[in-house]
Amino acid sequence: MLTVKTPQKGKARRELEKRAPKIVETGKKTLILHGRKTSNVVNSVLSDLYHLKKDSAVKFSRRNEDISPFESGGETSLEFFSQKTDCSIFVFGSHSKKRPDNLVIGRTYDHHIYDLVEVGVENYKRMESFTYDKKLAPRVGSKPFICFIGEGFENAGELKHLKEVLLDLLRGEVVEKLNLAGLDRVYVCTAISSNKVVLTLCALRLKKSGTVVPRMELVEVGPSMDLVVRRHRLPNESLRKEAMREARNQPRKDKNIKQDTLRGKVGKINIPNQKIGDTVYYHTKVGDTFVPSKTKGVKRERREARMKHESNERAPKVQDMLVPKKSKKAKREPREAGTSEERNEHASKRQKEGAE
Repeated sequence: MLTVKTPQKGKARRELEKRAPKIVETGKKTLILHGRKTSNVVNSVLSDLYHLKKDSAVKFSRRNEDISPFESGGETSLEFFSQKTDCSIFVFGSHSKKRPDNLVIGRTYDHHIYDLVEVGVENYKRMESFTYDKKLAPRVGSKPFICFIGEGFENAGELKHLKEVLLDLLRGEVVEKLNLAGLDRVYVCTAISSNKVVLTLCALRLKKSGTVVPRMELVEVGPSMDLVVRRHRLPNESLRKEAMREARNQPRKDKNIKQDTLRGKVGKINIPNQKIGDTVYYHTKVGDTFVPSKTKGVKRERREARMKHESNERAPKVQDMLVPKKSKKAKREPREAGTSEERNEHASKRQKEGAE
């Protein structure tokens, strides 16, 4: 039998409370990993991505030779790292002759693989290659705009899946209210074809417009790249329903209870139909009141005596069982012997004697 160890120190307890499921989840952390072999392009992409998500990302610098997300058994180490770092999104970079400059973006549910998208990086431009005013650089903790342009995000299944994954990867923590000054960057995703997307990061510059709403200008600050969808794996239907299930945010409402200003808490009790017409009543020996036959208030001795008396009245007596019953049928006269002519002669003689 497995033993569950409880934390003894306050720091460990607070860390477990942070990782516990919540009704409203905080921002998702991103885990950045290197594969068995990586290229300079892949290394640059992972470094720039970690720089953009520095406040909510964990990056491993060592290479991982036993991780293959799309192969069976190759995701064991990935799930272990996800549980160890409490990250629900991961970006895995690798490079091979068959799939050069490869990125695998995936999400986890309960620290198990939920879905995967594999993309190839083309026409990559680093952040250092762009010249702009350094005051426009994205600040840590700011919120981005995410813009998806093109009909492919609504029609193509691969781009639909890529859109969901990019939203979770780039949006950060979900907030209800937002200050306009906290919006300083825009991710522009443009669908060129059914499997190719151009991803660009632009800085947002606010200028005076003479109205309450300021005029916005976009300045490309990088990075910029083309993402070509190679493979993708959707979750099965049962896992999707379980992951999309939402907990109740409001407490359960008590039925038939209301608050009154004068009487305070008032409750209502629903009593089912008593079926009084079907109840059998009998006359008690003590008083003239009628009591139901199965009332618990009657003493047990009286109830047993009454039941015994009723059973004796219904049971047949022993003498009646021994004496044979008499038949109520009328007796028939014995049949006279002889033929029919002789019987007719006897009958006529009786009639004459009776007449005399």
